[in-house]
Amino acid sequence: MTLPLFPPHNDPGPSFVDLVRRMNGDPPSVVGSDRAPLVPHGTTICALRYADGVVMAGDRRATAGSSIAHRAMEKVHPADRHSGVAIAGSAGFALEMVRLFQLQLEHYEKVEGAALSLEGKANQLAQMVRQNLPMAMQGLVVIPLFAGYDVRRRTGRIYTYDATGGRYEETDFHADGSGGRDARTTIKLGWTDGMDRQSTIDLAVQALYEAADEDSATGGPDPLRGIYPTVATITPKGFQRVSDDELARRFEVIAEQDRGVKQ
Repeated sequence: MTLPLFPPHNDPGPSFVDLVRRMNGDPPSVVGSDRAPLVPHGTTICALRYADGVVMAGDRRATAGSSIAHRAMEKVHPADRHSGVAIAGSAGFALEMVRLFQLQLEHYEKVEGAALSLEGKANQLAQMVRQNLPMAMQGLVVIPLFAGYDVRRRTGRIYTYDATGGRYEETDFHADGSGGRDARTTIKLGWTDGMDRQSTIDLAVQALYEAADEDSATGGPDPLRGIYPTVATITPKGFQRVSDDELARRFEVIAEQDRGVKQ
């Protein structure tokens, strides 16, 4: 299958979204309502810069009101080889945004023959968040957290967003979602510049552990079901997920330390 041909004045370029619009017309408009439906929401996500790149982490619980909608939701996803995106907010819209974002980056690379810069990727995601504003006004907010390894600057970088598509770069770390404040507090107390991989992963899982202890919408480790937070590193070698076995060992250490403090 080949891409369709367009005249020069109507060429969508490397934008997959514009290509779809040229092929199928504008997407249908959003019909407003006075009350947002009760849909699953993702909760706590975080990203920390370290010596080799970035660590991203997210708990696995999705909630619908006061109920647990899903116990093993994946909130940290690869965007491409050197970047990742974590999601908080309306789960369905967030996952759809992630899939479209992944496809947009792949399409751009195929058309242009080179990967988009990290700042370009962050800008593309900002446009997608902005396009969701009509739904956000109805309570269906999507707040992603984007991070990656900048191959040009040779460092990890973290970007945050607001519901209007505002894009902001964080220097060292960030956490978002319902337990984001508790996670940020934990990270703030333990983060130092130039941390190694193991120390940074330990701090990320500690932050999610503390957030789950304070926020009912944030899921903690579940050894009985074998469910642990999603944690990934993004370095010059690419996006790599941390194994559940490694996370289980780290949470065992945290639990032992917690029991020692309380005794």
